[in-house]
Amino acid sequence: MKIRINLFFILLIGLIQYTWALSSDKEQPIDLEADSVEINQATGVSVYSGNVELIQGSIRLKADKVTVYQYADKSKSTRFIATGRPARFRQKADGESQYIKARANKMKYEIDSTNLELIGNAFVVQPGKVNMKSDRIFYNRVAATIKAGSSAKGKQRVKMTFSNKK
Repeated sequence: MKIRINLFFILLIGLIQYTWALSSDKEQPIDLEADSVEINQATGVSVYSGNVELIQGSIRLKADKVTVYQYADKSKSTRFIATGRPARFRQKADGESQYIKARANKMKYEIDSTNLELIGNAFVVQPGKVNMKSDRIFYNRVAATIKAGSSAKGKQRVKMTFSNKK
């Protein structure tokens, strides 16, 4: 049984590595639109409110509110925290025609490390491949790793549905 579980996670990580990253996205500029913004230049914190949309290449992040943390210390990554009913994320993968989609009550996205953390009613859809649901899902595109449920410090079990469609 333990061998089956390990094989399953190796397969899952391989699948996610292939499907969760359009390689040119990280090279693209970031556009951010909102109904209003409050910027604190002293702290580097900006709060965008009302129909917020972040666009970077094929990435689209939509939320009611996005807080941006830009650090003077360049060793820290610029971080976006999105909240909404729910916040939504989508991204195309290399060689794929469909978008990988995610939604959660709260999302944390780091530019340099390309981490995406989904918190509260987290749901990920990879069309024709897998659907994943938990209270917390953590994805690191650079390391091609995903954690969900208790391994992501969540409290709910992970629910997955696999599809064999192409």
